[in-house]
Amino acid sequence: MKRAAAMAFPIQLLILVFLFCVSAGVVDSDDGATLLEIKKSLRDVDNVLYDWTSSPSSDYCKWRGVTCDNATLNAITLNLSGLNLVGEISPSVGKLKGLQTLDLRGNRLSGQIPDEIGDCYSLINLDLSFNEIYGDIPFSVSRLKQLEMLVVKNNRLIGPIPSTLSQVPNLKVLDLAQNNLSGEIPRLIHWNEVLQYMGLRGNNFVGTLSPDICQLTGLWYFDVRNNSLRGSIPQTIGNCTAFQVLDLSYNHLTGEIPFNIGFLQVATLSLQGNQLSGPIPPVIGLMQGLAVLDLSCNMLTGPIPSILGNLTYTEKLYLHSNKLTGSIPAELGNMTKLHYLELNDNHLTGTIPAELGKLTDLFDLNVANNNLGGPIPDNLSSCTNLNSLNVHGNKLNGTIPLSFQRLESMTYLNLSSNDLQGPISVELSRIGNLDTLDISNNEVNGTISSSFGDLEHLLKLNLSGNRLTGSIPAEFGNLRSVMEIDISHNQLSGFIPQELTQLQNLLSLRLENNNLSGDVRSLINCPSLTELNVSNNNLGGYIPTSNNFSRFSFDSFLGNPALCGYWNSNIYPCREAHTTERGSCSTKNKKLDWDTRLNIAHGAAQGLSYLHHDCSPRIIHRDVKSSNILLDKDFEAHLTDFGIAKSLCTSKTYTSTYIMGTIGYIDPEYARTSRLTEKSDVYSFGIVLLELLTGRKAVDNESNLHQLILSKTANNAVMETVDPEITATSKDLGAVKKAFQLALLCTKRQPSDRPTMHEVTRVISSLLPSAAPLKPMPSVASLPPSARAPSYKDEYAKLKTPHVLNCPSMSTSDAQLFLKFGEVISQNSE
Repeated sequence: MKRAAAMAFPIQLLILVFLFCVSAGVVDSDDGATLLEIKKSLRDVDNVLYDWTSSPSSDYCKWRGVTCDNATLNAITLNLSGLNLVGEISPSVGKLKGLQTLDLRGNRLSGQIPDEIGDCYSLINLDLSFNEIYGDIPFSVSRLKQLEMLVVKNNRLIGPIPSTLSQVPNLKVLDLAQNNLSGEIPRLIHWNEVLQYMGLRGNNFVGTLSPDICQLTGLWYFDVRNNSLRGSIPQTIGNCTAFQVLDLSYNHLTGEIPFNIGFLQVATLSLQGNQLSGPIPPVIGLMQGLAVLDLSCNMLTGPIPSILGNLTYTEKLYLHSNKLTGSIPAELGNMTKLHYLELNDNHLTGTIPAELGKLTDLFDLNVANNNLGGPIPDNLSSCTNLNSLNVHGNKLNGTIPLSFQRLESMTYLNLSSNDLQGPISVELSRIGNLDTLDISNNEVNGTISSSFGDLEHLLKLNLSGNRLTGSIPAEFGNLRSVMEIDISHNQLSGFIPQELTQLQNLLSLRLENNNLSGDVRSLINCPSLTELNVSNNNLGGYIPTSNNFSRFSFDSFLGNPALCGYWNSNIYPCREAHTTERGSCSTKNKKLDWDTRLNIAHGAAQGLSYLHHDCSPRIIHRDVKSSNILLDKDFEAHLTDFGIAKSLCTSKTYTSTYIMGTIGYIDPEYARTSRLTEKSDVYSFGIVLLELLTGRKAVDNESNLHQLILSKTANNAVMETVDPEITATSKDLGAVKKAFQLALLCTKRQPSDRPTMHEVTRVISSLLPSAAPLKPMPSVASLPPSARAPSYKDEYAKLKTPHVLNCPSMSTSDAQLFLKFGEVISQNSE
C-alpha cells in the first residue's frame, strides 16, 4: 500500500507542474498576434471579423472561424470561407505551426500563394478555391508532409504542376480545376498510392495521357476535361479498376476507344469533344454500373451497339454529333432508368423504335438531324416525364400523334423540317407547359385552332412553311408570354387580329408570304416588337411612321401592292443598314472615328438598359455581339436578333439546359453554371466595347480579344491595343482610357462585380462630347410626314420614362464608379 502511494506521488507532481505551467503562460501561443497580422492583409468588406481585436479580454480561440487545441491553445482550424474577404494571403500564415485546416474558399482574395505556406507543417486540409489568386503553385507546398487535401480550383493560377507534389505522401485530394495552369501532368504524380481524387479540368495542360495512370490504385475520380491533351487513350486504361469517374472530354484525343475500357467499373465515362474515331466498343454494354455515358462530339462511326440496352442503370446517354449509321436499336427501350437520350446529328436511318415508349423516366429525347423515316410512334406518349422532344431535320411522315396530349410535362416540342402531314391536332394545345412549339417546314394543313391561345407559357411558336389555311386566331392575343411568332409561308387569309396588341412581350412577328388582308396599323401598339415581316400579302392602307415602326426595314413591307407609305430612307433607315462587325456591307472600308464609336456604344447600352430595367418581365438578349448591333445610315445603333432572348421574372435567374450565345461573347460564368442573369448581357456588351476600342474581332484565328487585353494589363500596356483611328480622332484620350476601364469592369469574372446597364449607360453618357449649339429648326409639327424621322433615342423615349432615358443621379455616381476602376486591371478575370 505504501509502495502504491509512493508511485502515485510523482504522477500527481507532474500534473501539478503541468497546471502551473499553463497558468504561468509556459504553454502559450503567439497565434493571436499572428491572426491579427493575417487580418491586416485582408479587407473585411462586411465587417465579419469584428471580434478579431487586440483587446486583452479578447480570446482569439473564440474568434470567428478559429478553432484551437484545448491543450496547446494553438489555432488548428482557420475557416474564413464565403465571407467576401478581399486582399491577399499574408505570409504570416506560416507562423501557425499547429494549423491543420486552412479554408479560405469563396472569397475575393488575390495575390499569390505565399511560399511561407510550406511552414505550416501540421496542415492537413488546404482550400483556397473560388478566389482570384494568381501566380504559380509554390514548390514549398511539397513540404507539407501531413497534407491530405489541396484544393485551389477556380482561381487564376498559372505555370506547371510542381513535380515535387509527388513528395507529399498523404495527399488524397488534388483539385486544381478552372485555372490557367499549363505544361504536362507530372508522371511521378501517378505513383502516389494514396491519391483518390484528381481534378484538373479547365486548364491548359498538354502532352499525352500517361500509361502509368493506373498506378494510382486508389484513384476513383480523374477529370482532365477541357485541356489540350493529345494522343490516344492508353491501352492500359482498363486496368484502372478503382475509377468511378473518368472525364477526358474536350481535349484533342485521337484514335479509337480501347476495347478494354469496358473493364472499368466507372459510374461516369465522358469522352465527348475529342476527335475519337472508329466504332463504339460493344463491351461498353457490359459496364453495368454506368450512370453517365457521353461519347458525343467525336467522329465515331458504325452502328449503335444493341448491347447498350443492357445498361439498365444508365441515366444519361449522349451519342450525338458523330457519324453513326444504322438504326436506333429497339433494345435501348430496356434502359429503364434513362433520363437523357441524345442521338442527334448523326446519319441514323430507319424509324424511331416504339420500344422507346417504355422509358417512363425519360426527360429529354433528341434525334434531330438524322435520316429517320416513318411515323412518330404513339408509344412516346407513355414517356409521361418527357420535357423535351426534338425530331427536327429528319424524313418523318404521317400525322402528329393525338396521344401527345398526355405529355403534360413537355415544355419543348420541335417537329420541324420533316414530311408530317394532316392537320395540327387540337390536342397539342392541351400540353399546358409548352414554352416552345415548332412544327415549321412540314406538309401540315387545315386551320389553326383557337385553342392554341390557351398555351399561356408559350415563348416561341413557329408554324411556318406549311399549308395552313384560314385566319389567324384572335385567341393568339392570350399568349401573354410569347416572344416570337412565325406563321409565314402558309396560305392564311383574313385580317391581322387586333388582339395581337395585347402581347406586350412580343419581339418577333413573321407573317410574310400569306394571303392576309386589311392593314397593319394595329401593330403600332406592340411596344416591344423588334422584328416584323408582313411582306408578300394583300395588305393595304398606310404604314405608320411613328413609334417602333421606324426600325423595320423596307423589305418587311414589300409585295403588298395596296400598302402605301413614305418609301424613303428616313422612315426605313435599315434599308441602308450596317452592323458594327468589320467587313459588313458597304462599311467595310469606312473608318469610324472616336465620337462615332462612342455614340454606337451609347445607343447599344441604352437598348440593353431598356430591356433589363424597363420591360416587364425583364428581357435578357442572350446574344449581344457586334453583328447584332445594326447601324442605320446615320450610324445610330439598333439592337437586333432577339431569336434566343429570354424574359425573366423580377429578381429571378434562369437555369438553361443549353448555353445560348456566340463564342467569344458568352459570359464564362453563365457557360460554367448555366445560370442566366442580365449580367450575362453586360459581359457581352463589354466584349463589344473592346471591339470598338481595338478594331479587333472578339475571336479571330483562335485569338481571344478579352485574353489579349488582360495580358496587356499586367504591364499597363492596354492603350497599345487602341485602334489607330481612335488615337487620330480622339480629343480626349482620358475618355478612351475610361472606356477601356468600363469594358474591363463589364467583363469581370464575378457577375456581381459587373455594373448594371443603367450604370453603363450613365458612364458612357458622361464620356460623350458636349453637343454643339444647334441652329434654329422648324417645329416637328410643321414638317411634312416624310421628314419626321424618329431617331434611335426618340424610339426609346416613347418606350421609357424621361428619367430612365436621361439616367440622372442613381446610387452610384460617376466618381464612385470610376473609383472601382482601380481594381479592374489587377482583379479582372475571365
